[in-house]
Amino acid sequence: MNVLQSVRDFAKSLIPARFRRDIVTIPVVRLAGPIGMPGGFGASLSIGNVATRLEAAFSVARAPAVAIVVNSPGGSPVQARLIYERIRALAEEEDKKVLVFIEDAGASGGYMIACAGDEIIADPSSIVGSIGVVSASFGFVGLLDRLGVERRVHTAGENKAILDPFRPERPEDVAHLLQLQREVHETFIDMVRERRGSRLKHDEDLFTGLFWTGKRGLELGLVDRLGDLRGTLRERYGETVRIRLIGEPRGLTIRRGGSDGVSLPTGLAAEALATLEARALWARYGL
Repeated sequence: MNVLQSVRDFAKSLIPARFRRDIVTIPVVRLAGPIGMPGGFGASLSIGNVATRLEAAFSVARAPAVAIVVNSPGGSPVQARLIYERIRALAEEEDKKVLVFIEDAGASGGYMIACAGDEIIADPSSIVGSIGVVSASFGFVGLLDRLGVERRVHTAGENKAILDPFRPERPEDVAHLLQLQREVHETFIDMVRERRGSRLKHDEDLFTGLFWTGKRGLELGLVDRLGDLRGTLRERYGETVRIRLIGEPRGLTIRRGGSDGVSLPTGLAAEALATLEARALWARYGL
């Protein structure tokens, strides 16, 4: 009997894992970086550069679930919502569960994406939450005068140049911006309440933009459990679970700047600013 079992095991080992029904394959998509950041030298998430990976993950035959690893400090609420919507649409079309794993941060727009998960699993020390909206810029009033530079702005429409950083703020401009933020914030809150439902605990700071560790997020109902990708999947699907990382499409080349693919000085300056902005997003959470 032992010899027969050994022969069976050997024969089984010759079969590729994707054809073996005793091995569960879980596709994994990593979504890392700020969301919707223009340019920059680091990774930036948008529906355009994640859609192909998401579709490939959800198309894996016989996979009972798709794992999404989120590591993002936030960014564009529009791109975050588009990614969220695509994940939910694919999950319903393919009838698969979505397991979201938060690494360093699932904050702001990163947490919005995480809400696409049927379950959210976070590291105890990860950063979660930051359910709010922020706009930041610089004011350069008086700088041009010191430099001897004359600024010329011509508009068709009296509000076309509102919040110009080289002009003093006007109360009515700030009021308009705050109204826009409130509307985006309300949409964000509605998404979280819809997805988390009764799992959310009552806390007056929950939607104020504050952020917490994964451990505290579990207590608040922002996440479902603490853990990591490999350990959780082995616990749920067995020691033989196969993790299949869905990577970027091969042969994808992005060229910026001139026709020779070399960035022009202005392009380098823009990318440097975008990199600083991305760095500032991570720094908000001490990362």
